[in-house]
Amino acid sequence: MNLLALAGGVGGAKLADGLQRVVGENLSVVVNTGDDFQLHDLHIAPDLDTVMYTLAGIANRANGWGIEGDTYNNLEMISQYGGEDWFRLGDRDLATHLLRSQMLRGGYTLTHVTRNLSNALGVRANILPMCNEPVATIVNTNAGELAFQEYFVHRRWQPILKSYRFHGIDKARVTPEITNAIQNAHAIIFCPSNPFVSIEPILSVKGMRDLLKKSRAPKIAVSPIVGGEALKGPAAKMFQELGMEASAFQVAKLLRGTIDRFVLDRIDEAQAPLIKDLGMRVWVTDTVMRNEVGRERLAREICEWVTR
Repeated sequence: MNLLALAGGVGGAKLADGLQRVVGENLSVVVNTGDDFQLHDLHIAPDLDTVMYTLAGIANRANGWGIEGDTYNNLEMISQYGGEDWFRLGDRDLATHLLRSQMLRGGYTLTHVTRNLSNALGVRANILPMCNEPVATIVNTNAGELAFQEYFVHRRWQPILKSYRFHGIDKARVTPEITNAIQNAHAIIFCPSNPFVSIEPILSVKGMRDLLKKSRAPKIAVSPIVGGEALKGPAAKMFQELGMEASAFQVAKLLRGTIDRFVLDRIDEAQAPLIKDLGMRVWVTDTVMRNEVGRERLAREICEWVTR
């Protein structure tokens, strides 16, 4: 079974890891690159790296991002020099950014670079950036317009969100690799990632929605909101500040017309009839992936549901 997953961040990476455990190299993961940015003259790709490290089995277990057991000698020296130290680049993590930046400057596409790096780490799945063109998520807040990482990491997503946009998205195009993955997918899974700044950038790439619409494969979303809260990150806060209820039902409403099936946690089972009224099939299960066993269990349940 060929699977395609859309992912961004820790939650998306966890389910992608579970799916890789089930179907191995038959998994392709389209990853958000709207939070990529330049720091110390390096191309940093936080979501790509979180997915790559997680699928390689080397991600930091405590927080889900970065590399397990990494050291921060370089960052400490940068701090001593008075340089920007708010984004924690580990010493081993730094090698990823150095080589990525070097290859990009050499004319390679982000897709090609990502394939080289993930292959070197032994990742079985095919990790695909959502596009090769640079796209930057910009958030408009009560503190003014902020680049996403400034808002998310430096200011710990405390400014009040008013709106957001994806700078450069008009020039972004679906890659041939993504086109091929969508056309050959037996199921398309929207991982439990932030619907505004992880999933929407992917869907906003020119040609993406049309390709997904043409695909006859089941399109399944797993809610990133459980019991009115995001398991990690600012998604619930974003819902509220944008004037929406933070709920699985609202996630389903945002994705209406793009997906036809929805997975929600048992704690939100009462919302199942509302989601069914949107024209979606609903599966209720334990969606909280507490460990690798939980990731694989949820992935297997989704794969079994696809065949029903």
